[in-house]
Amino acid sequence: MAKGKQETIELNFSFYSYLLRFYRHNKGAIRKHYRDLSKKFLDFNDSENAKAFLRTPQFEALEIYIFLKEFQNNRPVHQIFENWYKKKNGFENRKEIGLTGAGETQLSMFDRFDEKSYEKVFKRMKKQARLYPNYIFALTMGAGKTILMATCIFYEFILANKFPKDKNYCHNALVFAPDKTVLQSLKEIQTFEMDKVVPPEYVNFLSSHIQFHFLEEAGTSLSTLDHSRFNLIISNTQKIILKKQRKEANPTAKLFGSGKLTYNEKSIYDQAADLYEFDVPEDEQDLTTNQRFEKIRRLGQLGIYIDEAHHAFGKNLGKDTGSLEDTRKTSLRNTVDLLAKSLENSGTHVVACYNYTGTPYVGQEILPEVVYAYGLQEAIDNEYLKKVILHGYTTTKDQDFISLTIANFLKATDGLRPEGMLPKLAIFGSTIREVQQILRPVVERELAKHGISSETILVNVGDEKITTNDDIREFNRLDTSSSEKRFILLVNKGREGWNCRSLFGVGLFREPTSKIFVLQATMRCLRQIGDVQHTGHVYLSRSNMEILNDELQQNFRISADEFQGACKKKNIYEVRVVPPPRKIKLKRIKRQFHIVEKEQTGTISLALDQVDTEKYRLLHYTQEGVSAAHAVKQKEVKAEDLSHLRDQRVFSELTLVAEIARYLNKPCLAIGDMLADTAEGIDKILEMVNEFNALLYDELIPRLFHKLYLITSIESTEEYDIELINKPENGFYEVSGEEDKVARNSDPQAVKMPAEKSFHMDTYCFDSNPERDLFWRLLQDKKVKEVYFTGMLTHGQSDFYVQYIDPESHTVRSYYPDFLVKKDDDTYVIIEVKGEHQMDDSIVKAKKDYAEQLAVVSGMTYKMIGGQSVGGARYHELLN
Repeated sequence: MAKGKQETIELNFSFYSYLLRFYRHNKGAIRKHYRDLSKKFLDFNDSENAKAFLRTPQFEALEIYIFLKEFQNNRPVHQIFENWYKKKNGFENRKEIGLTGAGETQLSMFDRFDEKSYEKVFKRMKKQARLYPNYIFALTMGAGKTILMATCIFYEFILANKFPKDKNYCHNALVFAPDKTVLQSLKEIQTFEMDKVVPPEYVNFLSSHIQFHFLEEAGTSLSTLDHSRFNLIISNTQKIILKKQRKEANPTAKLFGSGKLTYNEKSIYDQAADLYEFDVPEDEQDLTTNQRFEKIRRLGQLGIYIDEAHHAFGKNLGKDTGSLEDTRKTSLRNTVDLLAKSLENSGTHVVACYNYTGTPYVGQEILPEVVYAYGLQEAIDNEYLKKVILHGYTTTKDQDFISLTIANFLKATDGLRPEGMLPKLAIFGSTIREVQQILRPVVERELAKHGISSETILVNVGDEKITTNDDIREFNRLDTSSSEKRFILLVNKGREGWNCRSLFGVGLFREPTSKIFVLQATMRCLRQIGDVQHTGHVYLSRSNMEILNDELQQNFRISADEFQGACKKKNIYEVRVVPPPRKIKLKRIKRQFHIVEKEQTGTISLALDQVDTEKYRLLHYTQEGVSAAHAVKQKEVKAEDLSHLRDQRVFSELTLVAEIARYLNKPCLAIGDMLADTAEGIDKILEMVNEFNALLYDELIPRLFHKLYLITSIESTEEYDIELINKPENGFYEVSGEEDKVARNSDPQAVKMPAEKSFHMDTYCFDSNPERDLFWRLLQDKKVKEVYFTGMLTHGQSDFYVQYIDPESHTVRSYYPDFLVKKDDDTYVIIEVKGEHQMDDSIVKAKKDYAEQLAVVSGMTYKMIGGQSVGGARYHELLN
């Protein structure tokens, strides 16, 4: 392999992509290693659940977060990479699948990633290893990093409470913000309604136990109790960060007033610093800084969460995450490292450091410790951000730029009021003087031309003489329907942390000192608002347009054209119900289970002596020679029973009774009497259970249950008249789709057909080409009397669904089949189109099983067809 190509692989190897693919392909097997509580937490937040709050990228990141914890035991990234490459420690089933820009191929990745490349990537990862696991989650702006962070912390605390001795879970959390703007946005962690992401049975526990510490002011001390749990500390990095001493202090200053370390790390004084109280500075600000650090280092099992880990973009990411070789000792990373060392010396540890950032790239490199990434273009394509139109102007006159910008913005947003809010335009100035003396007068004159009051202008420049407290309050309430401010003049507010969803435009005509500021300011207007994907408008000078293109390439590997063109293929369609209402009769099966307590008379026999206990034994086999047949003939295969070496719990009569009572809902005294009255007797039962613990749960408890209770079931069938589409509140539903996958009742193929043959909605937006092709084929088939596409609206807009039990989560979910077809003999066929690679998926099979049950009881049939078979001979099987 050429040296240049090899270096490119090393710098651009996106291990996080392969990690996600492995998880998706082995999800069922991986979940078997999870604690039940982790499964419950994931199932509650599953993005396939219509009621789930998290977006798909947030849920995927949460899945990887729990995967790293439950399946990989918080191993460092370089160890996970090694295990993945060598197919060990959980990665034995990894398939050698390569990735392309379009997705998966069946080509081996080793065609371009050989052993030598592996060694170089591994060394690069290992070189950045620290005392604690260090993970980077790279989700683009607007994807919801703050909510994701809060969800992860809530998960940690729930598991830590349930399993307090497990070192993998965080007992306390420290959230770092890079500056005051981001610090304000992190208040959402405290105000966020946790019941949106936390199962209801754990909300009360979190609400009553989490202690929030929001360190906003410089003089605020940290009031945590030493060795306490469930503290969630949110702070600007500067409030806790350790700073270098500017000059060497004399011994007296070291002892009485410096506030800095007066001892070597890991020394006896370091281990007992809280007893000697060496760090007692005189200056209050130094006191609070060091007091906070000292308080934090006395908390156990700390999880550190760094928001906007690289201040959104640029080379600071490598510095703050410690992922670039020449910048390992930055103040933030040094503070985290020292906290980790200090906690380790005190007998606990930093569980992990989780960095949340906007991009996996730093210049030409992919950061090696990224474990999940969700890019800017993906977010726009999937409608988590606004679309964007870039406007570039070559004029050098401030008046012309402002005039063109305001005129275009007013035209583009005319009549818009999403969620009742006025669209806002932010115009950035380079300095306070420029905003006051140049920008504001020009904006006022231009607004006057359009008959708009200057009262709609709001200035926020960070100077108390210019921006009053009233202005700050107005700035903080921009995202409200009562705000009348529309034109926001700013200095240095374009960075991360300013979350104004009603911002629809950004103007930047002067080249700023920092080039990255162009990208930061541009993205402020992309946050999504309302149920429809709107469009943000960016107004730049020509030089700033060139800067934006360079920054997009460095941070997201896309050009300005791609950035502007993202999501152009997807449109928003207003889908209206076509009268008359289409109704069908469905029969649903209801099963009611009743439990009746049996009357106990006389001695009962559990027949435990009839249980085959050989399956519980731990046997060691030895054989002489390599031929199994020869060994059997010569009786050289030997088996040794090592069951006594297994880790078995030894029950007493009391503990056995208590364990059984947990499952049978009976008082311990009643269980004790019952066991004593068995034919086996309590002593015999104890002997058997202590020899094979599994016997208790596999046989003894179930047999006792059936002796105590009788379960009967009643099955009934109820018939319902359901509508294929519920009436929308606003007169239509909004659905996104690609133009080539859309069918309308006004299309030529549809106009030729009888009006009642299809289209219970005027527009069908198909997910795939096979679905679209099957629809047109069914519509033209003479055997088909009516055909409706029913798989488009999957969030409660239709009552035509199948309830099934998810085989992985064991929860009840709703499945919306693709098509409902009425044949010429007035019988119905439910049809589902699936990719061939999905046909054997356990969830797909579960959907099919339950759909077939509903179809049979309703006098229908259910058919599933692969996408590649839609145009082939198997099509005719659907209607036979």
